[in-house]
Amino acid sequence: MRFEHLRQRVERAEARVQRCMDRAEDSRTRLREHWRLGWTPPRIVVAGLVAGFLVGRAEPLARIGAARWLQLLGTASTMLASIRAAAASATAEEAAETAAEGAATAEFAASAAPAQAAAAAADAVAGARPQPAPTYTHAGPPPGAPRAPAPAEAATDVSER
Repeated sequence: MRFEHLRQRVERAEARVQRCMDRAEDSRTRLREHWRLGWTPPRIVVAGLVAGFLVGRAEPLARIGAARWLQLLGTASTMLASIRAAAASATAEEAAETAAEGAATAEFAASAAPAQAAAAAADAVAGARPQPAPTYTHAGPPPGAPRAPAPAEAATDVSER
């Protein structure tokens, strides 16, 4: 076979695959729309009643036992609480690292401030305009820098997700 013939076969096959993918996407979209339109409030109520009746007839809680059911719920809630605490701990660690970086930046700015003051004094003596002093002198990140959340804020944010 010639190369051109093979290339044409590949192009036809790619076009066929694209048409099949488009048809499948259209079918999926139509199915989703019809599924949503089919769930009217009366049908939802009937489905809930039928499901409740079937679960009541099966009596799954009687077979498991109330004590084991409560134990299962307690274990699940403990697991979720520990996952949330771990996530809050990780967020707090990130906040601590950000605070340490901010402190290092503030220390650098504080050490640079005397040098800027000396340069301003030298310029003033030479008759030049003095340089303005830095706008911040506290031991925190510079104004406008993103602020890391406090550990309590981070834990609250994680628990609200």
